[in-house]
Amino acid sequence: MSNFRADMFDPLTLVVFAALGVMSFTVLSVFIFKLLQFSRLGVGKRQMAEQIINTWLSGQAETAMQQAAARKSVLSRILHAVFTGLRARPGETAYAEELGRQTAISELATLSDRIRLLEIAVHAAPMLGLLGTVIGMIDAFSVLAQTQAAADPAALAGGIWTALTTTAAGLAVALVAYFLTSWLDARIERERNLIEVLISAAIHGRVDQSARQQG
Repeated sequence: MSNFRADMFDPLTLVVFAALGVMSFTVLSVFIFKLLQFSRLGVGKRQMAEQIINTWLSGQAETAMQQAAARKSVLSRILHAVFTGLRARPGETAYAEELGRQTAISELATLSDRIRLLEIAVHAAPMLGLLGTVIGMIDAFSVLAQTQAAADPAALAGGIWTALTTTAAGLAVALVAYFLTSWLDARIERERNLIEVLISAAIHGRVDQSARQQG
């Protein structure tokens, strides 16, 4: 049992576990940060943006501008940029569309901030785990090679088991980071699609209104 605990706290293996611990803490911290950021920026909340669009399309341009300026959400800021362009140059829809596109690029860059850290964890965590396993296996077989008498199978199996736990830990961190990254990316992609729809609706109107009336 004492040999097993010595293997368990091998310095190099312990460094790998510490690195995986830091990485898992980083993944959790980034995810919580993104949740709070998405909530603050109103990601996925389209009701107010739809209301602002309806106000704008009904001819209440000033009211729509005030509503968009009062909100701090991603969609509201983009709509405010589009409205500003339309009012500044009424006959140049391309100008308003460009203002909206530039604002959208800036907002989407903010939403994507720090997600790269999660992507790094997805790729790096399994490699760290594998490194820990290789280090542990080298150490276990080094002890076996230096043993003159018959090696204790239980001690050898314990050392190998300890080494393999680093791979398991690395895969666990990578899987969690992968699913969290995919979920965040999906929300950003939905927001990107919604931005395109709202910019088009603000400039050209809602294309489905006539279809609904005919139906």
